Amino acid sequence: MADKRKKVLITDDISEEGIEILREEAQVDVKVGLEPEEIIAVIGDYEALMVRSQTIVKADIIKAGKKLQVIARAGVGIDNVDVEAATRYGVVVVNAPTGNTVSAAEHAIALLLASARNIPQANELLKTGVWRRNDFMGTELRGKTLGIIGLGNVGSEVAKRAQGFEMRLLGNDPLVSLEYAQKLQVELVDLKQILRESDFITLHLPLTPQTRGMIGSKELALCKPSVRIINCARGGLIDEEALVKAIKEEKIAGAAIDVFEKEPITESILFGVDNIIVTPHLGASTTEAQILAARDVAEQIVDVFRGQPARSAINVPYIPSETLAALAPYMKLATTLCKLVYKLSEGQAKTIRIKYDGDIANYDTNALKAAVVGGLLEGISEERVNIINCNLIAARRGLTVIEEKEAICENYTSLLAVEISTNKGACTVSGTVMHDESHIVRVNDYWLDIVPVPGSYFLFSDHLDRPGFIGAIGKITGDADINISSMHLGRLKPRGQALLVLTLDEPLPEKQQQQILAIPDVYSVKLVEL
Repeated sequence: MADKRKKVLITDDISEEGIEILREEAQVDVKVGLEPEEIIAVIGDYEALMVRSQTIVKADIIKAGKKLQVIARAGVGIDNVDVEAATRYGVVVVNAPTGNTVSAAEHAIALLLASARNIPQANELLKTGVWRRNDFMGTELRGKTLGIIGLGNVGSEVAKRAQGFEMRLLGNDPLVSLEYAQKLQVELVDLKQILRESDFITLHLPLTPQTRGMIGSKELALCKPSVRIINCARGGLIDEEALVKAIKEEKIAGAAIDVFEKEPITESILFGVDNIIVTPHLGASTTEAQILAARDVAEQIVDVFRGQPARSAINVPYIPSETLAALAPYMKLATTLCKLVYKLSEGQAKTIRIKYDGDIANYDTNALKAAVVGGLLEGISEERVNIINCNLIAARRGLTVIEEKEAICENYTSLLAVEISTNKGACTVSGTVMHDESHIVRVNDYWLDIVPVPGSYFLFSDHLDRPGFIGAIGKITGDADINISSMHLGRLKPRGQALLVLTLDEPLPEKQQQQILAIPDVYSVKLVEL
C-alpha cells in the first residue's frame, strides 16, 4: 500500500535526532546540496521543507511548492528564507529561537576567558618553540565588572554563568523588568555607565539600523583602557576600524569577535591585531545546539501537519480576510505608536497596556497585541513575536501585557492606545486611522494631531505654557538652520503644563536640544524619528 503520509524535504545537514522525529509522522527525503533549480523541480511533491543556513529559500522555490505548508529553519536566523513570499503563499515559517541559547552564551564566556588570559596568543607562540610567560600576563574575572548589552535569551544565560565567577554585573535593556534583572543579579544602567565602568563588555543584540555601529570611536573613548569587548551576537554592531584604532592606540585592551557583517570571511582588518581574538561564527556550533534546533523545528513541523499552531512561527498565522482588512491599518499604526512610546518613556518597563476603543474593540485583536509587543522589542531582541508566542516572550522578560476594550469611543471611530509603565512612571500614546493614514492624537494627557511623515523628525518639549516660549525655540532652530515644517501644541490649561511637538526636516543637534532644555520652565526635550 502506498505511503499516504505527508512528505518532508531536507536540503541541509540536519541532526539525526530531528530527522527521526519526522520519520515517525511523515516521509522524509534528505537531499543535501541541491541547486535552486533542482529544488524547484521537486518541491511540488512536499508539504514541508527543512533547511539550515546553506539553502537559500527564495520566492521562486516557495511558489513552486504547491503543497508546501511549512518551511523550517533549524537555527535562529531566517535571513535565508523569503518570509514575505512565504506569507503571501500561505506557508508557515518556523525557526528554533532558543536552541543555541546555551551554546552561544558559553562561547561568549569562552571568548571572555580567552581574552582575559591571552590563551590563543600564548598557544600560538609556544607552538613555535618560544616559552615567554611574562608576555601574557592576564587578569582575573573575580571582582571585575561585566557589562551585558541586551538581556534576552543569550544575554541572560551569560549573566547566570558570570555569577559563578563572582563578577559584578551591569546590564542595559529597557524592555526587561527590574524584578527580572534582580533575579539575574544584574544592575540595570544606561549604556554610558556600562562603557565607563565595565572591565569586560559583551553584546547580545540584533543588527538593525539603530544598532549598526553602536560601538564606535565615541563609545570606545568612554571605556577603561583595560576593557575587553566580546561580540558573539551580530557582525556590524561594532565599528571595526574604530575598534582596531582604539586597540592599537592602547585606549582599550582587546576584543574577541565571533561574528562578521559578511560571512564567510577570510580577510579582515581584525586579523592583523594581536589583541583581537577571532572565531568563525562558532556560537551555535555545538552538538547539543544542533540537536536541540533540529528537534525543535521537527516538532513544529509535526504540529503544523496535525493542524496545531507552531510555537515559533515567524510569520503571523492565518487571519480571516474581513478581520485582516479591518486590522491592517491599525497594525501599521501600532508599530508607529510603539516607536514613539518607547522613545518617550524612561526607566525599566514593567507593564505594557493596550487599549482598544470603538469599532476596533469588536474584532479579535491578538494580531494587534503581537504587533505591539513585537514593535517594542524590535531592535532589542531577535525573537520574532506572533500571536502564539506573544505572552510567552513578554513573560520571559518579566513584563505583563494587559488588554482593555471599550466598544464606545467618544472622539473617533476607533482609538488604539499603548502604555508602558516603568519604575519611573507611565507613558501613553494613542492613535487612530483616518483615510488609511495613521494619526497620533494623544500623548499622555495632551490631545493633538500628528501625522508621522516618513523621513521627518519630531521634537517633543514638555514645558510650562507662557508667552515667548515658541519664539525662543524658533530662534534656536532657526540659528541652527533647521526648518520647522509643522507645529502642534497641547496644553492642560492656559499658562499651565503643555506639550509642544515640532516636525523638523532634519535632526536637531544635541547642542541645540540642550539650549532648549536650558530655557526656564522646560522639563524635557526629546527628538524622535518615526
